[in-house]
Amino acid sequence: MDYNPVGSFISDNLISSDRPPVLSVAEAQAIEMSDIEHALSTVVDPEIPVLSARELGVLRDVEWQGDTLVTTITPTYSGCPAMGHFEDDIRVCLEKLGIPKIKVNTRLSPAWTSDWLSDDAKQKLRDYGIAPPMETTSSLKVLLGHAPEVSCPKCHSTEVREVSRHGSTACKALYQCDSCQEPFDYFKCI
Repeated sequence: MDYNPVGSFISDNLISSDRPPVLSVAEAQAIEMSDIEHALSTVVDPEIPVLSARELGVLRDVEWQGDTLVTTITPTYSGCPAMGHFEDDIRVCLEKLGIPKIKVNTRLSPAWTSDWLSDDAKQKLRDYGIAPPMETTSSLKVLLGHAPEVSCPKCHSTEVREVSRHGSTACKALYQCDSCQEPFDYFKCI
């Protein structure tokens, strides 16, 4: 018998017995929502991997609609490049549970706001080296465009300066601490 490298690649890599079985709708609906939520907690922001989509506030809702598990996501800003990653990762995560019918909706209204970051999420940002927003979007200072309160996530000094309004992503600005001289991202209050 002749060796077929393409056939070998396909059988070794694409036809895998490691794939979970696809459950029936009844079996899938019997999975506890807390187990689904726990699995979805592994879906992280590709640019801030210490935050899950839920912690970031991007994953808005998870519910059964008939025989389909529907998740709803909201972008952090219009044109956010991570949205495709979130959608793909959510699908893969739910497929691993064996859920046969999955739909990922994108909801634009209400628009995402940094107010949706929990205190735990803000602490995770700080620990990761990103200064979290300190104000809320309803703050008069923010509404009038005044400089935000920012402290260095490394030494906690408030002696910082904005280097660039645009950081590594559109939702962050680049700052530098005047005390420890370290550069860092600031997650904008939006």
